[in-house]
Amino acid sequence: MREVAVTGSDGAVDVRSTLQRMRRRGGLPVAFGGLFSGSRQFRISELTGTTTNSLRGLAITPGNGLGGKVLTMSRPISVADYPTSRAISHEYDAAVGQEGLRSMLAVPVVVRGRVRGVLYGALRQPLVLGDRALSAAVESARELERVLESELAQELAVREEAQRLLTEARQRRGQPPGPQWEPSAEETDPAVWEEVREAHGDLRALAHRVPDPQLREEILTACSRLARASSGRGRERQHRHGVELSPREVDVLACVASGATNSTTAERLGLRPETVKSYLRSSMRKLGAHTRLHAVVEARRAGLLP
Repeated sequence: MREVAVTGSDGAVDVRSTLQRMRRRGGLPVAFGGLFSGSRQFRISELTGTTTNSLRGLAITPGNGLGGKVLTMSRPISVADYPTSRAISHEYDAAVGQEGLRSMLAVPVVVRGRVRGVLYGALRQPLVLGDRALSAAVESARELERVLESELAQELAVREEAQRLLTEARQRRGQPPGPQWEPSAEETDPAVWEEVREAHGDLRALAHRVPDPQLREEILTACSRLARASSGRGRERQHRHGVELSPREVDVLACVASGATNSTTAERLGLRPETVKSYLRSSMRKLGAHTRLHAVVEARRAGLLP
């Protein structure tokens, strides 16, 4: 299984707020850091207290520099004077020097036994960083770890649910698709279908709260496959119908199909009610529908909803 990343728009906010707390607690004028965006790619993405952008986007290789050493050893490390320290290598001296940093510490962010990022704190004077600064950095890293652990657990749960729905869709598609095929009693049970449709809507709503873009795309793809499979020959119908809705238009219709009002739909999808209305109008126009219910029916006929 592909490793789940712990970055994204929400992750950036988490790191930024953690760095700000670390500065206040530790009396650190500068703090920066970031999280892994892949299995072995780490870049400094968030800065606070800096005067230049020399560190932004800097790729840190395990073993190189202060942060690279922290990645390798998985423990906090500090140096009293970065440019002259013999305890680290100096691949990043130019970027550090441009920002004018001297004394520096770095702590790992460890989630489920693996380093997922690094937080840095720094001074512009060559001074030994005391216990206050180091304790503040470690405490802040532990807080971020708890947040990421919670987010990771949620993403894994969503992935498992997506895989379950995808497996069900594949099983359904494996049944004889010919015109003589008749659905089983279970498949025509309204209660069963309502459960499938409710799960489909919940999964689409969850997908947009997942920070990992690749995982989010996988979930939405699974939802689309489930919708097509649930409609029997949905792919043929979609081609014949000639309808293409945007992902957000499908999200809104999935909520409407479950009986949600515009305000409830907006809350579930993180949108404004006016935006929900706009998506509804555009989807109704594309589907040739005159009412919300008619739009849902046409979307199902087109294989866009289960």
